Amino acid sequence: MTLYEIKPQFQALLRPLVKTLAATGVSANQVTLSAAVVSVVLGGFIYVNADVTAVFLLIPAWLFLRMALNAIDGMLAREFDQKSTLGAYLNELGDVVSDAALYLPFALVAPFSNLTVVLVVLLATLSEFAGAFGPTVGASRRYDGPMGKSDRALVFGVLGLWLGIAGSLPLWLFWLMPLLSVLLVMTTFNRVQHALVEAN
Repeated sequence: MTLYEIKPQFQALLRPLVKTLAATGVSANQVTLSAAVVSVVLGGFIYVNADVTAVFLLIPAWLFLRMALNAIDGMLAREFDQKSTLGAYLNELGDVVSDAALYLPFALVAPFSNLTVVLVVLLATLSEFAGAFGPTVGASRRYDGPMGKSDRALVFGVLGLWLGIAGSLPLWLFWLMPLLSVLLVMTTFNRVQHALVEAN
């Protein structure tokens, strides 16, 4: 079970806005690039100002908006004939870069360590590549859990909200990053396994 499974309902809510954007000439690639650029700039800003815990409130707010933008660019591409090879690259790479930029600032937050947060970011990248490689073996793009992109956004969004409001995180949360690492390994395994089954 993953939050990705509720995506169709979320898209239905966004469809009127998507139609308006398409009518005004906004392209899927423009939305994808804009989301990635804002994510990198915001992540850099939070990293530099990590001692001001209130800036972490920007993470849940932006993650929600970015989730909407990710849905919008996909709908523009599929429903308004804007699919392209460049768009496919931008979509996959933009998500990986954006996630890394937004999650790395937590390496400066106790009780987490640089190593555990960087490991989560690397394993998240690996899991997304495992999903994206599905079509290369004759399967679909895999979104299997238990720790997909939307699930990670929920976890880090809650952490950002908690940190921004409380000013610190409890020491007992030290186990969270190792747990996320285990779940990401499982996610990568599931995506590869299910792609192989689908391809055969």
